[in-house]
Amino acid sequence: MPRDEHRTDEFEERVARAMSGATDGFPPHSADLVTRSITRGRRMRLFGVARVAAAAVAVAAVGGTLMATDAFGTRSATDGRLGGVPASGPASSGRSPSGGHPPVSGGDMLRTLKSLLPPGGTVSEASGRGSRSDGSVWPSARLTYSTDAGSSGIDLTVARLASGLPADDRGSGGCLPVEARPYDECTTRRLPGGAVLDTTKSFTYPSSDTGQKRWYVVLTTADGAQLTVQEFGGGGEKGAGGGADPLLSTAQLTAIVRSPAWKEAIDALPVPGTAAGGPTRTGRASGARLTGVLESHLPHGTVSHVNSGAGLVQLVHDDGHGRNMVEVDVQYDATALLSGHMGCAGDSGDSGDCEARTLSDGTRIKRVRTRSEKGGPAQVWLVDTLRPDGRRVAVREVNSYAESTPVTRPRPELSLDRLQEIALDEGFFAD
Repeated sequence: MPRDEHRTDEFEERVARAMSGATDGFPPHSADLVTRSITRGRRMRLFGVARVAAAAVAVAAVGGTLMATDAFGTRSATDGRLGGVPASGPASSGRSPSGGHPPVSGGDMLRTLKSLLPPGGTVSEASGRGSRSDGSVWPSARLTYSTDAGSSGIDLTVARLASGLPADDRGSGGCLPVEARPYDECTTRRLPGGAVLDTTKSFTYPSSDTGQKRWYVVLTTADGAQLTVQEFGGGGEKGAGGGADPLLSTAQLTAIVRSPAWKEAIDALPVPGTAAGGPTRTGRASGARLTGVLESHLPHGTVSHVNSGAGLVQLVHDDGHGRNMVEVDVQYDATALLSGHMGCAGDSGDSGDCEARTLSDGTRIKRVRTRSEKGGPAQVWLVDTLRPDGRRVAVREVNSYAESTPVTRPRPELSLDRLQEIALDEGFFAD
């Protein structure tokens, strides 16, 4: 049966947004998530070529003129614009809801990515997606790059983070806690101009240090643009079982996300707070507040490995009978996102059970017990709640310190009733 790419992309978008709580890049989580971003949050997407030639000419033309550091931490013309395009050039004309620039096409996106790959290879299974002025879809490109040495699946996205978020709430950027991704090799460095670069060597399945390798680089600029490129050794994601290194090094992936060629894609993103992107909600509770509310519901024990930001908190709780990871994800305006997903269709069966109900005030509740989808014996218990005004709180726990690691107790610590009590606490929302 032929693969339905449109459905697959829509599914990935829903997962990415749900995991990022922002997502904005889960993730990543999970970046994975993804980026896990795809992030998995991980997965924001980027542009291209319509004016790449013009941008490249502008960068080359500055030659002997004074240079300055742009938001990518690269060198650009002294007008301070990404890529060094002069303010009098095409990029500054014709104001639009995205801040003055037309949307980019999937074809542009794909051509730009191809132009940044090392020469001598071949490209297959290529696709691109353009931007939308309302920010509902981030521009992206994905392809398989092959040489005589093998193949790599490459996936690139660009997005803009919501304004008003704390510095540690970076979508699919940032190194994930070692307790959650014990086999990741991740580094973070701040570039001149305020950009942050995160570089990670990981595995498609994070539960072991074998299998398909996944390397990814996330660049978050000072003004909130986020470029993510991920590469899968041996072919597309989950398309190879061996442990071959991806063809492009992390240095080459870094050069791709730092290229001025992506300027037009960034310019085409909706500007937070405009009619195109809608006003950005800044009333989200801080990570510290979310942590405090969650801890107030936990029984006596010890808390460690807290990972929190606006809208998300993860921690490990030990009541003396084994470590247990607990996660709370808080979102606003989630009614459309969860349309058709607050019931139990597809969530019950041999590997788990599900119960859905609606409270008298209209709040919808979904309670699920299932096995970890990452494989292994870990159990995942989840209570997902959706209030009539679109506010969502999802609380999940795992009978280990991370879903991808060996279990540390026979079953999760907190009952579904306790998870539901946590999810219905109004303290997770800002006053």
